[in-house]
Amino acid sequence: MEASVLKERLNKAWDTVSTPFKDGIGRLRGTAPSDRERFSRANANPAAFRVLVRKEISDHVRSWRFLLLLAIIFLTCVASLYTALNSLQDAIKSTDGYSDFVILKLFTTSDGTLPSFIGFIGFLGPLLGIGLGFDAVNSERNKGTLSRIMAQPIHRDDLLNAKFIASLTIIGFMFLSLGLLVLALGFLIVGLPPSFEELLRILSFLVVTIVYIGFWLNLSILFSVKFRQPATSALSGIAVWLFFSFFYDMILNLISSGLAPNSDTASVDDMVHHVSFMLGLSRISPYTLFNEATSTLLMPTVRTLGPLTTEQAYGAIDSPLPFGQSLLLIWPQVTGLIALTLACFAISYVMFLRQEIRGRS
Repeated sequence: MEASVLKERLNKAWDTVSTPFKDGIGRLRGTAPSDRERFSRANANPAAFRVLVRKEISDHVRSWRFLLLLAIIFLTCVASLYTALNSLQDAIKSTDGYSDFVILKLFTTSDGTLPSFIGFIGFLGPLLGIGLGFDAVNSERNKGTLSRIMAQPIHRDDLLNAKFIASLTIIGFMFLSLGLLVLALGFLIVGLPPSFEELLRILSFLVVTIVYIGFWLNLSILFSVKFRQPATSALSGIAVWLFFSFFYDMILNLISSGLAPNSDTASVDDMVHHVSFMLGLSRISPYTLFNEATSTLLMPTVRTLGPLTTEQAYGAIDSPLPFGQSLLLIWPQVTGLIALTLACFAISYVMFLRQEIRGRS
């Protein structure tokens, strides 16, 4: 104990002595920290950030809202697994080129009565992100606790970061557990262990799913910062979700029918240009980016995500795509999801730092 106390005192003494010399050298080089940076370093409190994260996690886990959302997603995924097991034998017998990847079929196969596992995740996953973030800031403001939290020795951005990190941690643990549960049930029922490539593809699929739901979480936090009432922010998030899930494809179909070239007079280049243009418009939707990324990861026969002519397909080897090539194929989609997430977080971050915080304001 005495040795540790002595070491701590020596470190403090060394910091006290060496800081002026470091600042002087920094001024000579033009890289000296400003007064604001020195104040931020002196008042940094990482322990307070950890306390905020633990508090947010405990609030989410104990809330009935999270338990209801968890129950809905769990039951629907179990139902999709049941339908996949019913049609798994027919899917294995089909000559689709990747009959060796049996475990992956649990996530993509359905008998038609219910959507597949990835279909349920893509449709219901955003509801979990919206449900965890729509009242992240405005509920604290309405209850008058936001000013009390900001009165503590913590940075303002720590509150927003803690709410995002806590919700994303819960989402990560939830979907990792759910994916591994489906993997274990499939192993027990089918009797075939997953190969190393199947395990990598499933883990990558779960990571992409967490990034996808993280976008909706950040969007709901953005609405929570923007609007004062939680009901308004929740409706705004649900409206964006419904727009991209249902109405965006309808709008694209109308645009495509109006801009489609005449099939009798159009050349192949015109048709390819039109398809590429409509595909670019469809990729504005995060739902499309998620579907393309997950289908490529869980279906190794997917070799391209763009238009393909007969000349390009001629001579192609009919074999599953390696895992590394699948990652290269979906990298633009994953980058797009990350960019959308960071954009929403940056906007909410700037808006929250510029807002005035008062008691009951």
